[in-house]
Amino acid sequence: MLRRSVASRLPDFPWDSLNEAKRRAAAHPGGIVDLSVGTPVDPVAINIQAALSSVADVPGYPVTHGTPELRAAAVAAMARRFGVTGISPNAVLPVIGTKELIASITRDLGFGSADLVVFPELAYPTYEISALLAGSKMQRSDTIVGGATPSLVFLNSPSNPTGRVIGVEELRDLVAVARSAGAIVVSDECYLGLGWDAQPVSVLDERVCGGDFTGLIAVHSLSKTSNLASYRTGFITGDHNLVAELLEVRRHAGLMMPYPIQAAMIEALTDDSHENAQREIYRSRRAVLQAGLRGAEFHIEHSEAGLYIWATRGESCWDTVNWFADRGILVAPGEFYGPQGAKFVRCALTATDERITAAVTRIV
Repeated sequence: MLRRSVASRLPDFPWDSLNEAKRRAAAHPGGIVDLSVGTPVDPVAINIQAALSSVADVPGYPVTHGTPELRAAAVAAMARRFGVTGISPNAVLPVIGTKELIASITRDLGFGSADLVVFPELAYPTYEISALLAGSKMQRSDTIVGGATPSLVFLNSPSNPTGRVIGVEELRDLVAVARSAGAIVVSDECYLGLGWDAQPVSVLDERVCGGDFTGLIAVHSLSKTSNLASYRTGFITGDHNLVAELLEVRRHAGLMMPYPIQAAMIEALTDDSHENAQREIYRSRRAVLQAGLRGAEFHIEHSEAGLYIWATRGESCWDTVNWFADRGILVAPGEFYGPQGAKFVRCALTATDERITAAVTRIV
């Protein structure tokens, strides 16, 4: 019997196509400035490190649902940081990095070849991967009107890659249309705490959903503002029944967040001071990089929130990637995120102050 591997369903890994540009950028006498990936470079707060090590001698298995203390900390943080109230601690589920959750959620909710998954025109590639792994149909669209009825809709505000923020009214309309179609909404809110020129809101905000979380899942990460990408810390919350369904699947699969990571996550969710400090670091880097790009005659679109600047010179994104590479800078081509990105590049704020300054010096 012929077997078709799951891997054969998937596209090439996008960042592999940057290898040549990376090689050219690395040859620059001043070294590479890597703005292509949003990976944190700043230190993990000492109190979070201490929380991690304080339980390093716990030998038993953790539980998939996470400790009651972790779930309570997530509920409190959602209320304190984003104004979202009414979450039940039982409707919080820690995940081993939100990319893993997003990639598997279409399949884990039972969707397959008969189902349509909708995600934004310009989108984080893992939404597409989620549909492909489930064998589902997919559609790029910033609306949910017309065409086939979706089963699952991914939203992302602030957007990766564009930094666009979906306002309260638009978000409310999207939720209403999805609900009328009977679709589940998965809202990727990993950059919710990084609003600059606009204030992002959660899909669980009362102004958006009326306090009713039915059919809604919000996805949150501590990788960005707490610099915990290597810890793989995130959680989902929202519809109690959907969270319970995903919990059951993950229990059977043995997807358990390590207990020391849960302890670190509690500290990160409880302490706002480190998050506020990191946000100001990104604000400063953003101002420097924006000014440099505009000085080099780039047009910046959206970019009102999040960790990226979405910029264009009106040419092929690969021509722009090569222009940057010749100056020792690596950026991500916009076509990674969809056809509408063909003339844009994404520049991450996740480089040190010194590297951001070096990039600006090279392009202005």
